[in-house]
Amino acid sequence: MRIIALFNLKPGVDPAEYEAWARTRDLPGVRALPSVEDFRVHRVTGRLGGGAAPYAYAETIDVRGLDPFLADVAGETVQRLAAEFGRFAQDPVFLLTEDL
Repeated sequence: MRIIALFNLKPGVDPAEYEAWARTRDLPGVRALPSVEDFRVHRVTGRLGGGAAPYAYAETIDVRGLDPFLADVAGETVQRLAAEFGRFAQDPVFLLTEDL
């Protein structure tokens, strides 16, 4: 299963500060979870065909299953990361997906 998160930064947040946090805290923390197969953070650079994208960042989280991931999310490590993420991200949208 892949979870896709789409978000913009809150007004006044420095993108360099967020990206440094993502590289040093978020990526290693989430990748270390037993339920996570892969985790990536992407800076959105535009829309295919041109124009501004509605989101500045996208995350993809490949998980072994929703229940194990939710158990990991309930833990202290993820709760701490989620609180830190909340200082940066404005109204993130988390989408649950499955392969066809």
